[in-house]
Amino acid sequence: MPNGTEELNETERLRKLNAIYLRIINRYGSYIANDESVSVAELPRLVTPKDPAVAKKAKDIMSNFSPYEYSRDFYSAAVMAYDYVRKEIYPIVLPVEFWLEPNETMEFGAGEKLDRYTLLCSLIIALGNPSAKILIVEKSERLEPTLYFEFNGSFYSMNFESDIAKLESREELLKNLGITDDTVAYEFNDKMYIDIV
Repeated sequence: MPNGTEELNETERLRKLNAIYLRIINRYGSYIANDESVSVAELPRLVTPKDPAVAKKAKDIMSNFSPYEYSRDFYSAAVMAYDYVRKEIYPIVLPVEFWLEPNETMEFGAGEKLDRYTLLCSLIIALGNPSAKILIVEKSERLEPTLYFEFNGSFYSMNFESDIAKLESREELLKNLGITDDTVAYEFNDKMYIDIV
């Protein structure tokens, strides 16, 4: 069993190693960004509900219901998926544009804003709701994502900053997000991508 000094030395070693990694990333960030760049039309490939790790997590969530019945249990399961991503996946900001796939986000237990939403969208679809989409509004060169889905005739939005809301229509969602004719906004899931305005 390591003593306090060994643990301190290991912590210091990891701190120094992380500092070196950060220096390398910052120095070669433009090369990484060129390799990692994804056009917005390619975003659907980041939503992976059939990935084995995503499917396993969805199955774990469904196991809380015996048996899982979509029409009865989906909303509660979706809230569990939301809570999992919000509480268990640590939000980070990387110094370069680097897209994580949902299984990687789960593996690291961390991800940037969009990584967390692509994981949530993947889980919601894996729980049986193919209507789940990530809606992104571009504001001051920042991406502001929200996830929404239809269920039992209502619309639900999930946002890690503003929680879960039940809405009457997609139009109400767009209005609440402040989308106008001048707004750059688009939505996608694993099957589609469309520009909203």
